[in-house]
Amino acid sequence: MLIARRADTRARADFATWKMMAKLNGSSALPPEAQEFLASYKNLLAQMSEGEATEATIGAIYKSYYAEMGGAGTPPDVRPRPAVPAADNVTAFRRPAPKPKKVNFFGATAAGGPQKRPLPVALIFACLVVVYAGIRLYWR
Repeated sequence: MLIARRADTRARADFATWKMMAKLNGSSALPPEAQEFLASYKNLLAQMSEGEATEATIGAIYKSYYAEMGGAGTPPDVRPRPAVPAADNVTAFRRPAPKPKKVNFFGATAAGGPQKRPLPVALIFACLVVVYAGIRLYWR
């Protein structure tokens, strides 16, 4: 079963990569095996929907990878089929209550958010006057 899961994961990842490279006109750089799978995918697209063609192509790649990785016999089905609709188990998402913010000595939040501690304009102006007066007295 481990080989089957690895082969399925690799097949899905490789197919998505190959499909994207084909959309970007880089399919000529792909290995011949990938080009064959993409050609069969294009043929399947003409016969069925995109989802069905994708799953059929991934199934073919999966079988190839399963045999390449040493799997014996028929590859097991690794994709679980949901027996119960998912809507029965759905619960509403509730956001947790916001935590109260702690206020420190200067009134700023403890988290150090965008709020800065308030400093009155008059205090700033007074400090500038003292610095200016100190510099003027020092230079005389």
